[in-house]
Order: sequence, then structure tokens, then C-alpha cells
Amino acid sequence: MNYKFEFRPYQRKFKRPLQTSHGTWEIREGIILRLTTDNGKIGFGEIAPIGWFGSETFLEALNYCRNLPDVISDRTIFSIPPNLPACQFGLESAWESATLKTQFKSAFSEDKTPASKSNHSGLLPGGEGALLGRQILWMQGYRTFKWKIGVLPFQREVRILQELVLALQQGTGDRPGSLRIDANGGLSLAEAEAWLQICDELGGIIEYLEQPLPVTELEAMVELGMRFSTAIALDESVATLSQMQSVYRQGWRGIYVIKPCIAGSPSELRQFCNLNKIDAVFSSVFETDIGRKTALKLAGEIHPKSHRAFGFGVDHLLESEKGLELLW
Repeated sequence: MNYKFEFRPYQRKFKRPLQTSHGTWEIREGIILRLTTDNGKIGFGEIAPIGWFGSETFLEALNYCRNLPDVISDRTIFSIPPNLPACQFGLESAWESATLKTQFKSAFSEDKTPASKSNHSGLLPGGEGALLGRQILWMQGYRTFKWKIGVLPFQREVRILQELVLALQQGTGDRPGSLRIDANGGLSLAEAEAWLQICDELGGIIEYLEQPLPVTELEAMVELGMRFSTAIALDESVATLSQMQSVYRQGWRGIYVIKPCIAGSPSELRQFCNLNKIDAVFSSVFETDIGRKTALKLAGEIHPKSHRAFGFGVDHLLESEKGLELLW
């Protein structure tokens, strides 16, 4: 089948620049795709790359779209090279959307289900802002939280962590919260050991320490996982499907933090996760509602009864999406 292919770049500002061990991120750039079938059915997709995280860059994705013809075929969609994983996800998602007869207005509609926040992990501000941020997100319904470390000196972050854990242990009427700690691969081995020791001492409030060491240190992270009771999750090490396959072959059987929008082909990701019974946490790359809905649908298909909260509680960090529907 052939499809009319259209694309529109977009920019969304973070309300405050996002601080991670990779640096400061001020603007999320991406591309909205639209496929129209010969009989008028419309499908939307999104390309939301993060070049420094392991996908293609925004410019590489934009150049790829610019070089596509106005009319593309199924063959085009399913022959995108693996070095363009965000493009693979975006085009195949748009194809699935067109096949499932998704209409224009539903593609841009808002999620009106507030109760869903209890099944999502809310991303806290870095540093001391996490303390107030936790209170605000708790009131909004979040019970799982994610906090990025490596932003402030070690001892200051330890003190903040202790306060966060105390607040989460107390809860407010229903159940204690839980915390995910994300190092973004920015720790040394000694620092990772220190953080894991502290997490072990703080008990079960800490769900896991995410990507403590750089991508090149898989063996060391496997060894850390055997020495400490706090679980370790891989993130940057499994950014794309090819990376997931590689670390699985090397013996990683722990938690995979999967960001569907940069992982690659949705159909191949389904096959890999289902075949190998992956313990997955599905997470956002600060995509728009179009990419988020597709990613959550995919997560629900792969792990319909997962006990792990989805990592999509990030929309409060970005400017409004209003205006995207005016791209066409």
C-alpha cells in the first residue's frame, strides 16, 4: 500500500532547563508525521530522538524525512536502517495508526484519566527542588518518583535522599511511596558502591538505582547487582533494540528501562520483550501526546499486568502542547 507522507518539526521548551549528568536540556525538538492512505485514512506518528542518549540526532532524523518522497510504501516504512531508531518508531507507529483508523482529532486529544498517575512515576526536579516537587506530585496522585543524581555534591544529595525517603515512608493515608534513583551513567565505581550501600541501608523504599555506570561498564554493573540488595536498572545501556539484544546476549537479566520512542521498530520490540520475558520499565523521552499514547499502548501490549509504574510522569516539566494541532 502507498501513503501520502507529510512531516512537521516542532519545539517544546522545558519550563525550567532539565539538569542531568549529561548536561542541561532546554528545548525538546521532534517531528510529527502524518500518513494518509489512498482511501483517506490518517495515521500519526512521532520522531523524538535524543542523540546524546543513543538514537540518531534531531538533524539526522529531519534530513531523513526531507529525503523521503511525498508518497511512500510499506517497503519504505519497514526498511529504515537501525541507526535511525526514532525514525523507525515514528514511521511504523504512523503506519499502525493509519491501519487502526486513528482520526486526526483523537491523535491530539488529551488524556482525561487523572487516576492513571498512580501507575506512573513522576520525575522530580534535580537537587533540593525534589523535596517540594515530591509534595506537589504526591498531591496530584503520584506514588512512584524518579530523582536524578550527580547534579550536586555527593553529601548534599545524600541528605536530600534521606529526607525524601522519610517523607515517602510516612505516606498520607494509603501507602508509602517508592523512589527510583537515576545516575545517567555518571558515577565512578566507588561512587556507585557508596550509593548502593546507602540505598541498601534505607530499605525497600528505593525501587532501583538506574544506570550507575557508563554504557561501557556492563560487567561492573552485573557484579554490583550481585553484591547489593538494591536492584540495578539499565537505561543508556539499552536505549535501542540493538543495545537490548546485545546486553541480553551478554547475560543481563535485570531491569531494562525501555524508551519506546527511541528503541526502534515497535513490532521488533514486542517480539524481543515477549520472547525473552524482559523485566521492563517503560519510560518517556519527553515526547508529545502522540508519541506517548503509542508508547503506552505498546507497553500495555507487552506487559499488560506489570507491577512496575510507567515512567511517563514528565509532562509537568514541559510547556503546553497547545498549537501542535495547528501544524496542519
